[in-house]
Amino acid sequence: MEKNDNQINIELNEELAEGVYSNLAIITHSQSEFVVDFIQMMPGMPKAKVRSRVVMSPQNAKRLMRALAENVQKYEQVNGVINDIDTPPFPPMNFGGTTNQA
Repeated sequence: MEKNDNQINIELNEELAEGVYSNLAIITHSQSEFVVDFIQMMPGMPKAKVRSRVVMSPQNAKRLMRALAENVQKYEQVNGVINDIDTPPFPPMNFGGTTNQA
């Protein structure tokens, strides 16, 4: 049997394995890092809660972008095109500064 030295042993505890639901992501960046806040907004509620925050280097943000694009493409090949809802975003896409939403 051939040993693969590129394998990584990834541990996932029970609490994290449950995951969190997010229906909004706000992305900000500086010269040295990207910050992605995953938010859960509930209909009719004036307040939204950040469920998780991920901070990463620009290089890892670009790797994530590519991996996500590749996985969306694979998903659509099997399940059909994902319809992008054309409703005005809330909150607005531009808060000022370097903030974007996904």
